[in-house]
Amino acid sequence: NEQRPRVEELAPGVYGYLSDFDPNCGFVVADDHVVAIDTRPTPRMARGFLADIATVTDKPVRFVVLTHYHAVRVLGASAFPDLQAVVASRGTDDWIRERGQADFASEVGRFPRLFAGVEEIPGLTVPTIVFERELTLRAGPHELRLINLGRGHSMGDTVCHLPGVGVLFAGDVVENRCGVYAGDAYVQDWVVTLDKVKSLAPRVMVPGRGAALHSPQACLEAI
Repeated sequence: NEQRPRVEELAPGVYGYLSDFDPNCGFVVADDHVVAIDTRPTPRMARGFLADIATVTDKPVRFVVLTHYHAVRVLGASAFPDLQAVVASRGTDDWIRERGQADFASEVGRFPRLFAGVEEIPGLTVPTIVFERELTLRAGPHELRLINLGRGHSMGDTVCHLPGVGVLFAGDVVENRCGVYAGDAYVQDWVVTLDKVKSLAPRVMVPGRGAALHSPQACLEAI
């Protein structure tokens, strides 16, 4: 069944873009631009994301953060007309170069429902800013700490932590009552990575799939 994602305000200027059990995204509004966390699977679906962002702000999306490189999260990037940079970890960048095309073909074959308008995708989404372990972006009053805590769901997992408001965009490192895909995972490493997620002490969390979590206890239970 097709799911209609919803914009949910998590803190002033910080929003989740949440489905029932499809991949979640998010965005943060700065003084003169927006930072998006992931982009949706196709340009057509990304245009829906942009239209929903526009219900909150008229500022352009200039930065995209990739939490990791599964095609259902990133191949909508070409629809963002004002994009200045795509930011990803070294592990994600390596993944794209080694197996991005194979991942694209595999996911489209397995999840055709999630790739509406697949014919518009011009090719892989390639990061223009690559960081090793941690990078900080400033967006208005917010500090976005992009952290590769270690391998888990993939070799390049990045969480986006806003320590000032206690919000964590976890990517697929954490799910909320949804199936956990481990086909590209490093399961033993993942357990250690989850301990590191716990150490960030999130008060609000957007999981990779499922509803947002709105208390420290709910975040711990999901982790």
